[in-house]
Amino acid sequence: MTAPSIQTCLWFDDQAQEAAETYVSLLPGSKIIHSFPRRGGEGVFLVHLTLLGQRYTFLNGGPQYRLTPAASLEVHLDTQAEVDLLWHALLQGGQAQRCGWLVDRFGVSWQIIPRSLLRLMQSGDDAQAGRVTQAMMAMVKLDGAALEAAARG
Repeated sequence: MTAPSIQTCLWFDDQAQEAAETYVSLLPGSKIIHSFPRRGGEGVFLVHLTLLGQRYTFLNGGPQYRLTPAASLEVHLDTQAEVDLLWHALLQGGQAQRCGWLVDRFGVSWQIIPRSLLRLMQSGDDAQAGRVTQAMMAMVKLDGAALEAAARG
């Protein structure tokens, strides 16, 4: 008997395959597992893929539903160079938001987060966390060095 599993399904109008190919090209170790054609063979209906080891289903469901920032994909990265690279790649045709959030050209919301933010917020020092939070709230793309400086006061 196979154990239950869970994965996220994202609803696209008709860009599921293009979105999957884009994300797989940007996130190392990610891959498209299988694309399922629509009935009648006109285009793709479902794409099963992994992004950084997490399984997803992308569905071409039509215009009935839209993705919103109420759900986002959060990526934690080690270096500012990684943050900058992914941020700029996903932002092509998209829109920057506050606090490290962006909406890409497919309508998917992302949080691009340097791991230093998580470390600084979890330090146990409430004053430091407050300074880091205040600095983060003023940023669009997160800047790890500026967050570290805020932590030091």
